[in-house]
Amino acid sequence: MSNAFDRVNYTTKEPSKLVLGDFWAWRRDDLASDYPVGSYALTYEFHEDSGGGGTAKFTLTATEADSTYYIEAASSSTTSYSIGDYIWEAYITKSSDSNRIMVDSGRTTITQNLANTSADLRSHAKITLDAIEAVIENRASMDQSSMSIAGRSLSRMSIDELLTFRDRYKAEYLKEIKLARIRNKQGSGNTVKVNFGSTQTTNVTDLT
Repeated sequence: MSNAFDRVNYTTKEPSKLVLGDFWAWRRDDLASDYPVGSYALTYEFHEDSGGGGTAKFTLTATEADSTYYIEAASSSTTSYSIGDYIWEAYITKSSDSNRIMVDSGRTTITQNLANTSADLRSHAKITLDAIEAVIENRASMDQSSMSIAGRSLSRMSIDELLTFRDRYKAEYLKEIKLARIRNKQGSGNTVKVNFGSTQTTNVTDLT
C-alpha cells in the first residue's frame, strides 16, 4: 500500500466515502490541464442531501502546486462536519474577472470515526435483523419488541411472519456486506463450489 499522505499518491477522483476526523485528500490533474493553476481557482461546495432539505454544508478550496490542484482537508477540520449523504459540486473561477463555472458534480457519504463515537453505527437492515432475531429467540428488549415493520410491531407478529422478515432483512444486510467488500477490493465474499471429479469438491472464493 502506498503512502496516502504523499501527494503523488492522492486519488485523482473525489472519494465516495469520507470519514470524520480523517485527513481528506485528492487531486484533479485533468482540470489543471484545461484550467492552468495561477489563472484559475478550484473550489468545492458540499451540501447535505436529506429529506426535507439538509442544512449542513461546507466549502473546500484546492491548493495550487506542482501545476495541479490538490484538495486537502486536515483532520482538525473534518471533525467539525456532520455525517450524512452529501451532494457536491466543483467550480472553476477565473482569476482575472471572477467568473465561475461548474465543472463537475457528484455524491459522497461522510461517516463517523469509530475512534471518536459511541453511537450505534449499524445500518437499518442490521438493526432490524437483530431485533427480529431477538424476538424469535425470546430475548428482545422493550425497544426491539416495539419496533414496527409495515405498521405492525414485532411483538404482535406470528413466528411465520418473523421468519419471513428475518430472511428479507438478512438478505439486505448480506448485500450491504458484499458491496462493502467490493468497495474495499476484498472480493464479493461469494463462495462457488467447483467439482473437479466424481468425489472432489473445492470451495473457491470469488475475489471479483
